Amino acid sequence: MRIALDAMGTDDAPGSEVAGAVGALRDLRSDLEIVLVGDQGRIREELKRYEGVDLDRLRVEHARERIDPGESPALAVRRKPDSSIVVGLNLQKDGEADAFVSAGSTGAVMAASLLLLRPLPGVDRPAIGTLLPTASGACLMLDAGANVDCKPHHLVQFAHLGNIYAQDLMGRERPRVGLLNIGEEPEKGDELSVEAYRLLTESSVNFVGNIEGRELIQGPVDVLVCDGFVGNVLLKFYESVAEFIIGLLRRELEQIEEELELEDIFRILDYAEYGGAPLLGVNGVSIVCHGQSPPKAVQNAIGVAAQAVSSSMVSHIAGELSGATEGTGKVP
Repeated sequence: MRIALDAMGTDDAPGSEVAGAVGALRDLRSDLEIVLVGDQGRIREELKRYEGVDLDRLRVEHARERIDPGESPALAVRRKPDSSIVVGLNLQKDGEADAFVSAGSTGAVMAASLLLLRPLPGVDRPAIGTLLPTASGACLMLDAGANVDCKPHHLVQFAHLGNIYAQDLMGRERPRVGLLNIGEEPEKGDELSVEAYRLLTESSVNFVGNIEGRELIQGPVDVLVCDGFVGNVLLKFYESVAEFIIGLLRRELEQIEEELELEDIFRILDYAEYGGAPLLGVNGVSIVCHGQSPPKAVQNAIGVAAQAVSSSMVSHIAGELSGATEGTGKVP
């Protein structure tokens, strides 16, 4: 198994990427190979820090350009064919890699994935899925920002994408799927929510109904469906609350002499533990990481990519959605 890793994505690239790759080769599956994509000189200079470490399963693919967060994603992808994002995804497109991981521009990764990998048949809008911590385990939320002008059948497709992800990567045999809304009743919400509710009740997923924001933290569902605008707001709110709670606990602990066992709480709230967010619905494995990802987050994102490949997630999604028709979102 070979995974292409954009080595120029994080804020301190290529430091976090190289460290994350070395950790993945050390801790993950023995058949894993990693291709570091980016400025060859900078990457090799960083690799000097790991002299004595077995790096036989790691190679470097030179890419002289980098897409910056402030650039127009679509334009940058076309104008910078030698960028680390485009080169890395082309490796997957050409069969030289099984998956791609990047902490670079989310928009550029999405644009390049759509252009090079293409959406799967039956998928109108690929979606970004992200894991949210809850009282009963992680919940996959999608869309987390790829689509802000959704139609009802798009939300149904998101439900099917999340359904397969939850089965293959989260080990949920029959995932509970919920629709984020302002009330539990079927008639609550705007036209998008009301119609999406109706279509979801007719779909083959295990739809359990509307989920209000106050319920989410308790973990009533395994998959939470919403449009990308709401999802992105919720994701960033979650991140800010997690940072606030961790900071508050650490400050209070400084004033307590007795050491408390709170590492499990910190781990649950730490986004680095969840690795990257998959772009679901494209014909390949494309994982997006936070731009501030530390080595642990990069390593975990590589782990997510490896798990997606080994579970044949993409082919399972293709099978479930092969009969989807626009306007109904139904899957036979």
